[in-house]
Amino acid sequence: MQQNLSTSSSQPLSGKPVHLPLTGIKVVEFCHIAMGPTVGLLLAELGADVIKVEPLPTGDRTRYLKGHIAGSFGYFNRFKKSIGVDIKTEKGKEIVRRLVSKADVVTENFRAGTADRIGIGYETLSVYNDRLIYCSLKGFLPGPYENRAGLDELAQFMSGLAYMTGPLGQPLRAGTSIIDIGGGMFGTIGILAAILQRQVTGKGQKVESALYETAAFFMGQHMAGEAHTGKKALPYPVRERSWAIYETFETADERSVFIGLTSDKQWHAFCTAFGREDLLEVPEYKTNELRRDNKQSLRPIVASIAAGLSAHDLIEALAPLGCPVGLAAVPGDLFDDPQLNFEGRMSEATLPGGKKAKLPRLPLKMSAIASGDRPESHVPEFAENTDEVMKELGFSQEDVAAMREEAVIQ
Repeated sequence: MQQNLSTSSSQPLSGKPVHLPLTGIKVVEFCHIAMGPTVGLLLAELGADVIKVEPLPTGDRTRYLKGHIAGSFGYFNRFKKSIGVDIKTEKGKEIVRRLVSKADVVTENFRAGTADRIGIGYETLSVYNDRLIYCSLKGFLPGPYENRAGLDELAQFMSGLAYMTGPLGQPLRAGTSIIDIGGGMFGTIGILAAILQRQVTGKGQKVESALYETAAFFMGQHMAGEAHTGKKALPYPVRERSWAIYETFETADERSVFIGLTSDKQWHAFCTAFGREDLLEVPEYKTNELRRDNKQSLRPIVASIAAGLSAHDLIEALAPLGCPVGLAAVPGDLFDDPQLNFEGRMSEATLPGGKKAKLPRLPLKMSAIASGDRPESHVPEFAENTDEVMKELGFSQEDVAAMREEAVIQ
């Protein structure tokens, strides 16, 4: 592995040096919004040193977006360093060359053709580092659609995911940027595979991940279902259910709780928990298939039981018995969720503007990594690390001052 500029950008919570899986891996990120920054987030949580290169004069525009994307910058850009560089200038290109020459990974999610046009495409950058792993994240992989603009929501509609989510005739996107995040996850898998392959070949390579193909991969189960049954897949709100009780019910405190009774054993446990052993003797409810066929009469009974209890009491009665049950939550419910806050699975991040929030960490548990070994959660201010990185790249204070005066860096 070539010499790196520094160790991981974030110190471990324990304050002690820890060798995380990707410690020593240097990543240079030319990304914005969600898909590309997801890659950097995942790599950084695993110990990589991620330098986010942001454009002048104000940085990644995601920092300032409102509406449904508000706050996303802080979520997807924790654990990274930020530098501000005008990469279209000659001196900016020199900074890029120095960064890339010592990097393991470069990520970019510009529109198709843009990276090549501005001089940071794979063919250009790999000349300076033949061990470079270059991850390009796009709307579409090479093919008939490759030059089209891509968006998470567009991919959801084009793939049929929106069709499967909404009511019949009313396609609806999923309630999170699932394709951006999924595409970033597949890009990360490709990068990790390329790192392993580089240990054998000594050479880097280009890795590509895309929104549309990610969405299609997620839809493969429904494609297989159509091929297997010969029937057109129906949206989830009107799909044919395999189980009679597999939905939400209103409780006495006006919360919604999901209950899924998928086996005869769970049905028996449910009836026993609430003193309704009489239901076990009803012929129409003897098996899952019979209960499904007689759902019209069964559902009101279950609904009546749920309506007589608080959400907490309903969950506490069923969960220990092995019945799948849980609150139909809203995002704000997750901040203080005891499961998510166990063993450091949430970390407090200071968001741009100074607000603090507990946010989910990488949802993995690895036996060789203690919760205190993970890096601290920090969201960089725009160009917070420019001076530090310029020094690591060998630029003098005079060089930095001159480039700042010429608006090459921030």
